[in-house]
Amino acid sequence: MSSPRLGFRHAMLVLACVTLFAAPPAKPGVRVGFAERDITPEVGMEVPGNYGKVYSKKIHDPCKVRASVFDDGQKRVALVGIDALMIRRETVQEIRSLVKAATGITDVMIGASHSHSSGPIGMILPGEFDHASAEIQELAYQKSSCADAGYLKKAISATVEAIVAADRSKAAVTVGYGVGHESQVAFNRRLRMKNGLTFSHPGKNNPDVVAFANPTDDEVGVIGVWGADGKLTGCIVNFSCHATTNSDGIGANWIYYTEKVIRGYYGADTKVVFLQGACGDVTQVNNLDPKANPASDDWSQFVGGRVGAEALKVLLSMSQTRTAEVPLAADHKVWEIPRRLPAPERVAEARERIKGPVAHKDWVWAKETLLLDALIAKKRAVEVEVQAIQVGPVVCLSNPAEYFVSYGLQLKKRSGFPMTFPVELANGCVGYVPDEEAFGPNGGGYETRLTSYSNLDITAGTQFMNVGLELAAKMKPAKLPERPNAPAGKPWAYGDQPPQLK
Repeated sequence: MSSPRLGFRHAMLVLACVTLFAAPPAKPGVRVGFAERDITPEVGMEVPGNYGKVYSKKIHDPCKVRASVFDDGQKRVALVGIDALMIRRETVQEIRSLVKAATGITDVMIGASHSHSSGPIGMILPGEFDHASAEIQELAYQKSSCADAGYLKKAISATVEAIVAADRSKAAVTVGYGVGHESQVAFNRRLRMKNGLTFSHPGKNNPDVVAFANPTDDEVGVIGVWGADGKLTGCIVNFSCHATTNSDGIGANWIYYTEKVIRGYYGADTKVVFLQGACGDVTQVNNLDPKANPASDDWSQFVGGRVGAEALKVLLSMSQTRTAEVPLAADHKVWEIPRRLPAPERVAEARERIKGPVAHKDWVWAKETLLLDALIAKKRAVEVEVQAIQVGPVVCLSNPAEYFVSYGLQLKKRSGFPMTFPVELANGCVGYVPDEEAFGPNGGGYETRLTSYSNLDITAGTQFMNVGLELAAKMKPAKLPERPNAPAGKPWAYGDQPPQLK
């Protein structure tokens, strides 16, 4: 009869071996949710995108906020696209505070599509110039593009609702990644001139044009998310082109047709989160094309349809490379960048010029000089944020600007990630941020004008890029999933025959 003591030791040894050699527990897969909410403004509201007031006359298609929430079991992140010209930092901070209270999510990136046919979420916020003189308040509130307080409330509420709904709808999924190329719809609007300067939109068939001054980015970046039933739940699309095709009425601009193409194949309930790339100097206008431009809605269909078709091709290529293992990470940095100061004599000249005809462009620049001077009196520096959110092999790097494409290309080249999505006009808006060359002796153009909208120190673009790269460098990129290798095969029974001549 064996000893009870030996039996106990034997049992413990067996248990130890089982524990030692047992397979590790399976890693929980990523869970993702999507949701959208309507933020279409009322007819008659202001349409931001100009230095003066423009009012909507009809609706062409809905404006939306589209949210995605990713959860790897340890971290949750939200990537949100909003059909808006821009989104002010104050608005983002209010949304984040409400989202944190409702869900606990703290890593939220909100990027505006830059639709020039969207609702009055900016440019000037209610009360922003209440500190200034009555004359300046009239220029700000009566002569400039302003946010509507009621619409702001609607946009904030809808964005929070979309993020909360996306979080609540999270489910087990597989995720795919890919990059396509669309080179026929976006062009740099800055061109070198014979006089040595660079002009924005110098016009077609202009004999003084030499060549494009800056590049474009033709990459269509896509993240696709499939549910357990094999159906595409939603996707994230990143592309760089101003949303200025302006169909006849309020709407998402060309992004509407990108969504329409993807939904046409995968179904009307598929969510398409669009994140605008670095396109501060890139639009749909080819100034070197001698032919006339198409009508606005035809142009919207051409740009949005081709971007959507390329995104669809990328999604269709993901069938063998989807994965449930999607590591997430997030980081950000907040700091201040000083504004460029208008010369005192320029401010004095503006005070005189503002007495002239309102319709003249010099009046507009004078108005902007005085508004900038009033902003500087309140605060000489601007709070800015750059955020990095990792989704597997993709890193989304935000900036709050109409960011020149050259910076976006540098981010892609130097981030260390297989895929990089520069996301402009995200988490705030500081106007145009050109590259430093644009401020040199051969620079110039619309984007370099000093206004209440665009006024940061000329190093701002480099600062945004360097911070984005620093944040990305602290993360560990995942590898792009690869298609599995096929087993060693044998010749096809019908194909292993010698030639038959008779």
